[in-house]
Amino acid sequence: MKRVFPILVILTGILLSYAMYMALSPNGAPTEQTMGNVQRIFYYHVPSAWTAFILFFINFGASIYYLIKRSPTADMVALVCAEVGVVFCTVVLITGPIWARPVWGIWWTWDMRLTSTLVLWLIYVSYLFLRRFSSSGQTPLLAAALAVMGALCVPFVYFSIWFFRTQHPQPVMGGGGSIDPRMLHVLLLNWLAFSCFAFLVCWSRYRLEKLQRQVDEAHAMRSLMDEPSQRGMDTPRSAR
Repeated sequence: MKRVFPILVILTGILLSYAMYMALSPNGAPTEQTMGNVQRIFYYHVPSAWTAFILFFINFGASIYYLIKRSPTADMVALVCAEVGVVFCTVVLITGPIWARPVWGIWWTWDMRLTSTLVLWLIYVSYLFLRRFSSSGQTPLLAAALAVMGALCVPFVYFSIWFFRTQHPQPVMGGGGSIDPRMLHVLLLNWLAFSCFAFLVCWSRYRLEKLQRQVDEAHAMRSLMDEPSQRGMDTPRSAR
């Protein structure tokens, strides 16, 4: 697996570069007639959201499995996917206002799609804070329960523009929306590139988390072994 990883990194780098060229060049995706070139941020905004949703759903599945089996592997997968998912969701919250300002004339509005996305981000940031700063033995269990509740927000975010009137246009696929086939091709290409990049980051982060836990377990075992010896050294000579 160690030999495969560098190859995947190179291939993903090439894919990301090609996807960026297709997104930013008129030779790839055509220029949108109404918004102009600012619309090209669409090829980063939407794939970032989709990638975040996938990672949150994997976190949901791993959390459910952990609640049932108490599997350390599932716990690590859940943690890693939440971390990377929050990064992609942050990209969504940053690129959204950048796109909205020249198109809508505002940076932010409290419509249902934007507000629910922010709530989703806050839930998973809270999840990461819980994992980072709580030292209780019940932390993985509490975090898994929080992740299950957080995942319920994902479909609400996605379908919010179907059931509520928002600043966002209708979905580009389904729901009465439409998209130029060349735009759709570039959109899916960028989503593939982002997904591959997310997989590599998750893989690296999983290996790091596994190593960290092994080190922590070794330190804990050493502390337990040293404790009786330390007690023996601290015993007064008259008591021996």
